[in-house]
Amino acid sequence: MSVKTAAVARACTLIETAEQPDFDAIAAAVGMSRFHFQRVFKAVAGLTPKAYADASRAARVREQLGRGDTVTAAIFDAGFNSSGRFYANASQLLGMTPTSYRAGGQGISIRFGIGQCSLGAILVAATGKGVCSILLGDDPETLLQDLQSRFTGAQLQGGDAGFERWMATVIGFVEAPGIGLDLPLDIRGTAFQQRVWQALRDIPVGSTASYAEIAERIGAPRAARAVAGACAANTLAVAIPCHRVLRQDGSLSGYRWGVERKQALLEREAQ
Repeated sequence: MSVKTAAVARACTLIETAEQPDFDAIAAAVGMSRFHFQRVFKAVAGLTPKAYADASRAARVREQLGRGDTVTAAIFDAGFNSSGRFYANASQLLGMTPTSYRAGGQGISIRFGIGQCSLGAILVAATGKGVCSILLGDDPETLLQDLQSRFTGAQLQGGDAGFERWMATVIGFVEAPGIGLDLPLDIRGTAFQQRVWQALRDIPVGSTASYAEIAERIGAPRAARAVAGACAANTLAVAIPCHRVLRQDGSLSGYRWGVERKQALLEREAQ
């Protein structure tokens, strides 16, 4: 592990365990100036220290709400010292209001569409913030049930003409990965998962990395198994390219949407 990566890994631990992170103090603790720390952290982790702290606390809020805690208790237990400060950024942190999140997305609207691509059935769904799901499979009904199970209280509705263009863009990206995917994403996950997913998005088309290499890149060299777990939790197929992660020996491992699809995507990207 490089000196910079080790410093960022230590900073992440300090941020995650602090109720109100003091970034000047954290920069000093890892032997950097505040300005240099900001640049190094963003380069290694893929997001700023403040964004990482917000993601970490948002994950704690989601965990508390998932256990049935009241919204107020979840906010303060996660380290926010005022409910007003949290609510000012709640939609960005959770993708919806805390009350809606606690109720499985109650009151939010999710547009979705189901179509066919060369890999089988594909479901694309989006909140007002961006694409929140890209699911692949054999059975369209199973894909819809997957979406419904994660947003039990949301209003699901068919996409309009604008959304259909988004869906066509996603399918086009599946068929020709080299064109890139320029759409807003609504990425939801723990701070650790977001670090992993950012590292995956940094893998160029046509390249691969091992779980151990991703763990090394995010400053957690012993977390290869947790990296695999983050890959399995990804609900944005191809947009977050978990198919580009292999075992240490270069062989294929499990893939949420089937090893055959993983192989097909890699072969397509290698062309």
